[in-house]
Amino acid sequence: MGYFINEIKSAGNIAVDDTILIKGTPATAGSKMLENFTPLFSAEVVERLEKSGYEISGKTNVGEFGLDLMGETSYFGATEVNGKLAGAAATLVKNGDVKAALCVDLNGAPRRAAAVAGVDFIKPTYGTVSRYGVIAAACSGEQIGVTAADADSVKEILSVIAGHDSKDGTSLPAEKYDYEEVAVSGMKVALVKELYDLASDAVKANLDKYVESLKALGATVEVVSLDCVKEAQTAWQILMSAETTNNLSRFDGVKYGHRTADYKNIDELYVKSRTEAFGFLTKATIIYGSDVLAKGKYEACYDKSLRIRRVVSTKVKEVLASYDAILAPACKEVEYKAYDVLESFEKVFEESVFTAIPSITGIPAMVTNGVQLIADSYKDNVLLSIAKSVEGLEA
Repeated sequence: MGYFINEIKSAGNIAVDDTILIKGTPATAGSKMLENFTPLFSAEVVERLEKSGYEISGKTNVGEFGLDLMGETSYFGATEVNGKLAGAAATLVKNGDVKAALCVDLNGAPRRAAAVAGVDFIKPTYGTVSRYGVIAAACSGEQIGVTAADADSVKEILSVIAGHDSKDGTSLPAEKYDYEEVAVSGMKVALVKELYDLASDAVKANLDKYVESLKALGATVEVVSLDCVKEAQTAWQILMSAETTNNLSRFDGVKYGHRTADYKNIDELYVKSRTEAFGFLTKATIIYGSDVLAKGKYEACYDKSLRIRRVVSTKVKEVLASYDAILAPACKEVEYKAYDVLESFEKVFEESVFTAIPSITGIPAMVTNGVQLIADSYKDNVLLSIAKSVEGLEA
């Protein structure tokens, strides 16, 4: 599979993943369900970029509704580089084909893709970038972020797209956000033991190297225990699946989306259209989400996960009260091969332990040099400053 689902301008400098709407250009979210859907308006982030003089090069391939590792469940086929799985947007940035790419981080896929490709990606503080014009799946955690080759380019694009949007009910009130650079010298960074221990030796080597770079810049790095990582992983899986179930229920073959050619009644229309159009991972997520929302499990599963979200937020903020940032792996491995689609639900869940905390809490996270940095809400500038400083050491 190529990197673009639809090319728009060969000279464009910004790629947009196919879960973000562009007026007049098909938006599939990597699914057969939306293969023929063409939106009548553009996402707010696209309009802001175009008004600032940037040109959209095209829509990049994504995994179905962004639920997978890094795009392998796309109806149009996985993106691979040298026989290994790759994120289409991250690869375009790595190759220098575009200046930056906008990607929706639902379950950590853009973070993993950036880590594997060796480029930067920021998932900003939830609510600072408009979600208007995103094909929604898990509204309480998904966020548009920026993939670029370096921290300065990430900051440039983020500064354009961030700010209040009255069309988005989750948008925070500030009209603009200041990503002022801060000194890394004197910072304290926490390395999460539980996540470090789960990573492969190659990923641990990247983390060890990054720790040495931070120390060379005058920062202090300390190993800390964060005993809620598994709870955050499970709670986010439940919340994400439940919200996805609810949001994807509108794709039923009636108003828009794939419609089966042969049906006898409305129930058969719903069942056959969704059976034909959704892939295995999406179906598994919907079934799991329906189960945790069921009357007999709602309190024990969904409601409890909401309470765990508050506990995780409190524990993470307690760490960030003493440290400027958290350092952790973005994923377990440095490369991934294609795998049996029937393993996808378990495989994605296993990997989500590294990305779940920023997803469930809404705090910002940034992938740079193959590692993940996490900061408190509105401290996106801390992540950008650390990334830029370490990149400067290697220049």
